[in-house]
Amino acid sequence: MKTTRSVIRAALAVVALCVVAGAQAQMTPVGNWHSIDDKTGEIKSQIQISESDGVVSGRIDKLLRKEADQKAVCKECTDDRKDKPLLGLEIIRGAKKVDGKDVWEGGHIVDPDSGTIYKLKMTPVEGGKKLEVRGFIGFALLGRTQTWVRVP
Repeated sequence: MKTTRSVIRAALAVVALCVVAGAQAQMTPVGNWHSIDDKTGEIKSQIQISESDGVVSGRIDKLLRKEADQKAVCKECTDDRKDKPLLGLEIIRGAKKVDGKDVWEGGHIVDPDSGTIYKLKMTPVEGGKKLEVRGFIGFALLGRTQTWVRVP
C-alpha cells in the first residue's frame, strides 16, 4: 500500500512539474504571433519570432488581411529592407532578455507601413498567451504598445 501511494505521489509531482514547466516555457516571445491592426482590431499578419544565441528576431510569416497584397514590398523602409517583400521581412532585430525578468529589449522593430524604426520592448503577458510589443523613439514613455496574440 505504501508503494502504491509513493508511486501516485511521484506521478503527481511529475505532472505538476510538467505543467509548471509548460507555463514557464510560454513566457517568451519565441513562437508565432498574430499582430492586430490598431484601427480595425482585425488580425493583420502572423509574425514568427525566433532566438539565436540569446538574440531575438522576428519575420512576417503571413499577411492575413483579406485585401493584403501577398507580393507587397516595404516601399517606406529606409535601410537594407527597402523594396524587400513583406513576406519574410525581418521586422524585429536584436532584442535580448533582461536578466531576471520576462522582458526583451535592446533591439528594434520596423513598421513596414511607415518605414519607421523604433526601439523595442517585448513583454509576454497572460501566461505567455499575449505579447505586449512596445515601439518607441527615445524614451519608452514616448511610443505605443500593440498586443499580439500567440498562435495556438
